[in-house]
Amino acid sequence: MKKLLLLGAGYGNMRILLRVLNNLPADVEVTLVDRTSFHSLKTEFYALASGTVSDSEVRVALPTHERLKVVEGEIAAIEVGEKCVLLTDGRQLDYDQLVIGLGCEDNYHDVPGADEFTYSIQTIGQSRETYKKLLNLNGGATVGIVGAGLSGIELASELRESRSDLNIKLFDRGPRILRDFPERLSNYIQSWFEKNDVDVIANSNITKVEMNLLHNHEEQIAVDAVVWTAGIQPTKVVRELDVEKDKSNRIVLNQYHQIPGYEDVYVVGDIAALPHAPSAQLAEGQGEQIVTVLKHTWNGEPLPEKMPEIKLKGFMGSLGKKQGFAYLADRTVTGRIARLLKSGVLWMYKWHNG
Repeated sequence: MKKLLLLGAGYGNMRILLRVLNNLPADVEVTLVDRTSFHSLKTEFYALASGTVSDSEVRVALPTHERLKVVEGEIAAIEVGEKCVLLTDGRQLDYDQLVIGLGCEDNYHDVPGADEFTYSIQTIGQSRETYKKLLNLNGGATVGIVGAGLSGIELASELRESRSDLNIKLFDRGPRILRDFPERLSNYIQSWFEKNDVDVIANSNITKVEMNLLHNHEEQIAVDAVVWTAGIQPTKVVRELDVEKDKSNRIVLNQYHQIPGYEDVYVVGDIAALPHAPSAQLAEGQGEQIVTVLKHTWNGEPLPEKMPEIKLKGFMGSLGKKQGFAYLADRTVTGRIARLLKSGVLWMYKWHNG
């Protein structure tokens, strides 16, 4: 039997499973490795951390198949030369083809104290701990959210909806919210924050984090909790791989999403060096193309001369449960319609994944 090994139950590998399991060649078996026994909706962790959705709403059951084996465990090392993966409990998993989809962790940018004194929403476990911390804050407490990208915006707005009694400060390194997108979009989000008493601190530069204290430039700001949403980097196991990477430590690939020199190893998701910002949508697009390559390989067929460009539709974000924003086909959509669009996309995703 040929062994296809998938590392990580993220969006990319879920798309691969969805496409291959119903048409799996008789001589191929699949093993999926993840720290949990389910697929986590990482794009919704902000709501879990804020307390506006339950844990069960950000989980999707993994598919079942007679030739799919699910292994729960933490990955210690990937040995591409030996064609095996080592787990922290000593187990070794061999493979014929490997898809690495391990995702990212917080990038603290060498800010002193950031890794020690901040909370995270990068994993479902970390989001649970963040929820516990925010839930137990007294009324009038101050929460600092460092990083005003999509995750920071959604966390700040959802937390405001969940805890109207908290002081929320959102630290944005740029001069305006989502500065790389149309000003209309920025103004709408900024207006929502002003109406809902969320303090957006533009042009911020967090230089140090201490217990209950943030250093922004020369100013010291008292806080009761800090959530870090100011950038990501590939997981440690991926950073330790001896393969070519870009300046962000993402793995450089050929057009077939393979590691050059290791054409039996594919990379999907946030750790892949691609000309787009990491997103669930991008990971799914990669997953579709990896399935195409795998099927050609299994059938002994030559690979396509050129893989098509992955076309992204844009992005959507929420401002609580009633308002939202979207940037689709170079058009800005705001308000209730944008929020309904995002809810519909999430519902469809859950439906398609069982």
